[in-house]
Amino acid sequence: MAMRPITFFRAGSIDDAVAAVSANPDSAFLAGGTTEIDLLRLGVIQPTLLVDVNELPLTYLEDTEGGGVRIGAMARMSDVARAPRIVERYPGMSQALLLGASEQLRNMASMGGNMCQRTRCAYFRDGQSPCNKREPGSGCSALTGVNRGHAVLGTSDHCIATHPSDVAVALVALDATIRTIGPDGTNTIPIERFFLRPEDTPSVEHPLAHGELIVAIDVPNVPVARTSRYVKHRDRVSYEFALVSVFSAMRVDDAGNVAELRLALGGVGTVPWRAHRAEEALIGRPATPENVAAAADAEFADARTTPMNEFKVTFAKRAIVRELSEVSS
Repeated sequence: MAMRPITFFRAGSIDDAVAAVSANPDSAFLAGGTTEIDLLRLGVIQPTLLVDVNELPLTYLEDTEGGGVRIGAMARMSDVARAPRIVERYPGMSQALLLGASEQLRNMASMGGNMCQRTRCAYFRDGQSPCNKREPGSGCSALTGVNRGHAVLGTSDHCIATHPSDVAVALVALDATIRTIGPDGTNTIPIERFFLRPEDTPSVEHPLAHGELIVAIDVPNVPVARTSRYVKHRDRVSYEFALVSVFSAMRVDDAGNVAELRLALGGVGTVPWRAHRAEEALIGRPATPENVAAAADAEFADARTTPMNEFKVTFAKRAIVRELSEVSS
């Protein structure tokens, strides 16, 4: 593969960063680089300009009105995971961060960058196989290829790639908001609208304009999240992506019925998957294994599987039953 020259620019302000990327259609922001540099080396992405945003004043972690937390986009995953206010108010998010990567990567990876990390689908990353994410209209090799780790929820005829983030699963369950600054000013995006399902345009993963920079993530005050948990099931305990993961936060009332539930799944969806159907099925009912199993069935009613990944449906249902049974006991 022939080397391509890349211009590097270290932005001194948010405005400078936005202006530099907006002016060049072949440019990109560079944060921690833990995924982006790999994709550059593989030739999957080929920007002519990289705008380094590491020096921008976006590493803060601060309280917001109402008891929530605002996380600067350049806050490192390791710092956020161990911040006392995160551990106390959102332990499930802390666990997701700690399980999301090795210590070395967590020390480099930024929260904003994690929201934009690309899939680990081998066909996307090999730079050669037909892939609608990398080359729109070329096809999806995973549909008939090796797809054991691919998604079963939110898929389309054009893409079945799994979303890789762990912390995004927690943030979806917590109704976080993405704050951005771009060429047209400031913007706020509810996190479930930030992650786009592939449908007919797998290459469009977020509703961000070119040059629009994530500057912060707002996490609201969610009292039930103080007892939240994140469990990750994978092929090996050491650094690996999820086959199935479960974020849960549940409150049971004095009558033994589920009064509040936040449930989200990783490893099974093309986006971090909020389990709305399962939540709705359980609210107002006891969290018995039978009721939880019925709720899990409802969540996966529209699952689309292949012979290689159909195990994920049973695996995920059992993981939900086990997790919510333990939380309610």
